[in-house]
Amino acid sequence: MAVALKERTLNTAAELNGTASTLKAKILDKTAKVAVIGAGYVGLPLAVEKTKVGFSVVAIDQNEARVEKLNRGENYIFDVKDEELAHAVKTGKLTATGDFSVLPETNVIIICVPTPLTVNREPDLRYIINVTEQIAKHLQVGQLVCLESTTYPGTTEEVILPRLSQTGLKVGEDFFLAFSPERVDPGNARYTTKNTNKLVGGVTPACLDVATTFYSQTILKVIPVSSPSVAEMAKVFENTYRAVNIALVNEMALLCDRMGLDVWEVLDAAFTKPFGIQPFYPGPGVGGHCIPVDPFYLAWKAREYDFSTRFIEVAGEVNLRMPYFVVEKAGRLLGMHRKSLRGAKVLVLGVTYKKDLPDVRESPAIKVIQLLLMEGAEVSYHDPYVPELSVTLGYGNYNNSKTVKLTSQPLTEETLRNADNVVITTDHSLVDYQKVVDNAQLILDTRNATRNVQENRENVWKL
Repeated sequence: MAVALKERTLNTAAELNGTASTLKAKILDKTAKVAVIGAGYVGLPLAVEKTKVGFSVVAIDQNEARVEKLNRGENYIFDVKDEELAHAVKTGKLTATGDFSVLPETNVIIICVPTPLTVNREPDLRYIINVTEQIAKHLQVGQLVCLESTTYPGTTEEVILPRLSQTGLKVGEDFFLAFSPERVDPGNARYTTKNTNKLVGGVTPACLDVATTFYSQTILKVIPVSSPSVAEMAKVFENTYRAVNIALVNEMALLCDRMGLDVWEVLDAAFTKPFGIQPFYPGPGVGGHCIPVDPFYLAWKAREYDFSTRFIEVAGEVNLRMPYFVVEKAGRLLGMHRKSLRGAKVLVLGVTYKKDLPDVRESPAIKVIQLLLMEGAEVSYHDPYVPELSVTLGYGNYNNSKTVKLTSQPLTEETLRNADNVVITTDHSLVDYQKVVDNAQLILDTRNATRNVQENRENVWKL
């Protein structure tokens, strides 16, 4: 059995040595140089936000194309404003490189790398481990290292701290280590990096003090907690909470389909209650980097403590099942029209995991397309944000898998009429759903995207 994580009391009144005081002073006067490792959906918005208050930032990324774009001032992240990125690069406040040897020149190092799952749905920490080993090679006295990547409770102190401590430097005295989870919601204009509450957990009181000072320079409300593990658990709970509630309404959708009820009408009716209920909606599955992944991180860690998170794991299974249900229902609807899924022309509308974003990470639409192709359907797709798409056939690490490349088709009347079934998997606002309903032979709407279309609905079937 794993050793229990140590419960601590929050201490926000740390006694700081000269190293910590010097670093705090550099942070407060913005002479501290910041390294952001991983310039993706989390790292780049954070990097740009830091430059806006005066910090000089170097983004470190192993993707050469990203590095070249950044150094030219070219944006590739939806939530970053083009003009803000261009200004940061033009003024020299933001540079990019793939070389970790710049780390000794920095004072603050922020880790924003992916934390995916293995094919067996277990935590894959290779990016965190590889980056930590690079940091250890260049670790200097007086540096703050912060992990932002979502992970299981214990990662900061069980995975990162031992590797950094092998340098001979002492945490809380020579260097400082904290966990502060990202809370990025791509496409959310209301809550940004700056105005989203920020949790911070330090390995020692001094670590917490320095990290809180750093994040307070750019974020309106920073909330200190007693340890990195508390912050890590809070983050995976946030995402697990969403995953479990989405699974609940997804299971309701399956039951309503069996009973011949409209799940959307049922939910709209239930959500009229002004208390004790929070709206969640069903769909073809869950997507993005967090919701499909984090519950499995938590369940894996729980097993180290002889604890089975049955409720959470069942929720994950329900969400994973949804793309299979969509394909099964698409075939069932075709059967009602005396057609087979094999050989049928299926047009998939929307392939991103979230509406109005160019992000296909863990998108359930990709799984739907994969399953349709494996069932022998002739699949095409339309998505105004994704011009090209590669779909791998097979299950998990199936050795004989192959990749099919698709190109987004124009959404013309002819395209719609030629499709035997139109499956709406992402409800982009740019799509004319009246046009879709007027011209498609058959529609399976997994997002209730056609809810405002009143006429010619006899060909529309909901999830």
